Amino acid sequence: MSPVLAGVLQLLALVVALGLAYRPLGDHMARVYSSPKHLRVEKWIYKVIGADPTTEMRWPAYLRGVLAFSAVSVLFLYLIQRVQGVLPGSLGFSSIDPDQAFNTAASFVANTNWQSYYGEQAMGHVVQTGGLAVQNFVSAAVGMAVAVALVRGFARSRTGELGNFWSDLVRGTVRILVPIAVVGALVLVACGAIQNFSGIHQVGQFMGGSQEWNGGAVASQEVIKELGTNGGGYFNANSSHPFENPSPVSNLFEIFLILVIPFALTRTFGRMVGSVKQGYAILAAMGVIWLGFSGLMMWTEFAHNGPAFDIAGGAMEGKENRFGIGGSSIFAVATTLTSTGAVNSFHSSYTGFGGGITMLGMQLGEIAPGGVGSGLYGMLIMAIIAVFIAGLMVGRTPEYLGKKIGTRQIKLAACYILITPTLVLGFTAVAMALPTPGNSMTNSGAHGFSEILYAYTSGANNNGSAFAGLNADTQWFNSTIGIAMLLGRFLPMVFVLALAGSLAEQKPVPATVGTLGTQKPMFSGLLVGTILIITGLTYFPALALGPLAEGLAS
Repeated sequence: MSPVLAGVLQLLALVVALGLAYRPLGDHMARVYSSPKHLRVEKWIYKVIGADPTTEMRWPAYLRGVLAFSAVSVLFLYLIQRVQGVLPGSLGFSSIDPDQAFNTAASFVANTNWQSYYGEQAMGHVVQTGGLAVQNFVSAAVGMAVAVALVRGFARSRTGELGNFWSDLVRGTVRILVPIAVVGALVLVACGAIQNFSGIHQVGQFMGGSQEWNGGAVASQEVIKELGTNGGGYFNANSSHPFENPSPVSNLFEIFLILVIPFALTRTFGRMVGSVKQGYAILAAMGVIWLGFSGLMMWTEFAHNGPAFDIAGGAMEGKENRFGIGGSSIFAVATTLTSTGAVNSFHSSYTGFGGGITMLGMQLGEIAPGGVGSGLYGMLIMAIIAVFIAGLMVGRTPEYLGKKIGTRQIKLAACYILITPTLVLGFTAVAMALPTPGNSMTNSGAHGFSEILYAYTSGANNNGSAFAGLNADTQWFNSTIGIAMLLGRFLPMVFVLALAGSLAEQKPVPATVGTLGTQKPMFSGLLVGTILIITGLTYFPALALGPLAEGLAS
């Protein structure tokens, strides 16, 4: 079987698997967030944290819950790293330096999982399992809660109440993430991923020296890092490490985990607003972008350009033979079009255009299908922009799902889409202007610029993957990327929840013959075009200096 055909068949198998899971999972999540009942274990959790799950919250109260919980999470994760040296199960590792501890705490709480350290050489069992893995669950649940709050804003009328953050947080964790993660961890163990609490041990002699590895609860952390679109890795090699991703089967399963909840949330959205066709329209826009990027990435990486490429069957540098170009390309697109950040190949070694595709996927806002929760609310913001543009073209007040998109709504949506580009381009410009950050670049010229642009694109978009040629373990990058991750995660949530509150207060507008059919294919096409145009106008100059210049020169 040719490598190209193998890649296409993997993509088709993935589409089928996602299609089979779409309806049952989407319907299940709609029931979870709409049910008035609370499980016994959930009631125990509410008692421990002192929350009343029946109290409805307006958007400021909902936002305070999000920020308070996240602030406590950052503080806890920072402290547990700073005292690691005296904790049991530390494997002899010392405590983490302040700047790196801050960066890691901000990273995992912001659902970014950017890592400027070697996991197997820095973090013991307590920090890995009790700190990082726990944040993989709850940070994903926070994103889902905010998305559901926005959906309620569309579904409700004449009220500013968006539900209860603590109830949404607990339900998302207990009823959705944990059950799927348990089953998924068993699948990964069956595929060959490790799951233990062993210490550091020697695995063999190589070239006159020895090599040592520590064990860990890898499968359980791997499954939630993918399922919660977190990213990161127990080991520095991430999902290219055989302990995390042993085979082509596990590789395809991990891609499925990355995509399944973000895609299925469009079904949840449709069910909660009372029109599954609206969910299908959002799904179609997401699917077109994802399939288009996947096909384009495979084309760029399979394209032969010289005898070395001919012999290897494509651009194999930086890719695992276990996965090949097809499995690596699909994984790279899935991880950068979501907020996952896990990698099974070396993005810095992709062709110039291939590296540009990974960056562009993040710069779209990671909305196709995007992160768990963040992908849906990001796409709904873009839908509001699209109906506003359509309204301008026909001279009509824009409406979406029976809600008028007025001055307040469009200002909030505009603020949302401006935050991330400001962080990415601003920090990149400062880093390139100062003398010290440039010393961290492994390469010069266009590729070196791409390393820094990728780093801030990844951090501000809460992705967490890296070009890997950049030495980011410096005070400058630990601090600035940490700030970019926190601002890129929580500032957009302010505008999302404010928008949700303003929509929930409105009286529904009845549909007329002049109402834009947002459930139709034409709107999906308009939505895709709006996303590509806004992203292109925002980032094209920066991309032209980096990956485009490199690709045209090769």
